[in-house]
Amino acid sequence: MNEKTVRNKEKNTTYVKLYIKELKIMQQKRWEIDCIIYDCDGVLFDSLEANGRLYNHIATSMGRSPLTNDEHRYCHTHTVFESIRYMFPNDEAQERRAVDFLKKEIDFKDFIKYLKMEPNLLETLNILKNMGKKRAISTNRTTSMKYIMEKFNLSPYFDMVVTALDVAKPKPDPESVEKILKELKVKRDRVLYVGDSEVDKGTALSSGVRFIAYKNRILEADALIEDHLALLDYLSDGQRPRV
Repeated sequence: MNEKTVRNKEKNTTYVKLYIKELKIMQQKRWEIDCIIYDCDGVLFDSLEANGRLYNHIATSMGRSPLTNDEHRYCHTHTVFESIRYMFPNDEAQERRAVDFLKKEIDFKDFIKYLKMEPNLLETLNILKNMGKKRAISTNRTTSMKYIMEKFNLSPYFDMVVTALDVAKPKPDPESVEKILKELKVKRDRVLYVGDSEVDKGTALSSGVRFIAYKNRILEADALIEDHLALLDYLSDGQRPRV
């Protein structure tokens, strides 16, 4: 057995051990859940390209350079108004011009077409619906969310959608989650929040609900999933379909 074969065998053994470890952890964590709250960007959709195109269009239209990587990451998880403020620090006049440009010149439909729905999302939502679980969205998006719901016909899959326009304080403030808890009449200890960013983690923490990280192993969370169907394995009465 040559050295390369040995390394590959050791690598595969490591992956198997990690899988078994995560499987054991998953089996220990099965909660009684009545409601799942989802973030939008990075969870329901891969929206990096769409958001990048939007904010770069605003940036270059205002005569500045395209977004840096740090700016792109910030804009991906914050409201559009927070993002514009971040793009034009200490320049209130330019910030106002950018907001005015956003309101008068931007058609969000031009950028929504670049959204990519995450795999197995609709199948998971259907299963949750049939199980009697409430499904909600808590997002820092604003006016663009209604176009997303329409384009992807998401309304039948969710009981409630809360955007940054529906609250006085956007995420990570708990207001959006509190609004969902009150409207859907669910207890916080029977709620899961699925997100992919520090903003989402902060939202769950400030709201006192369990947090599941989606495709982000860096985040400290109650659990991690790499696929939407994997969420079902954490429900006391759920199990993902087996192929």
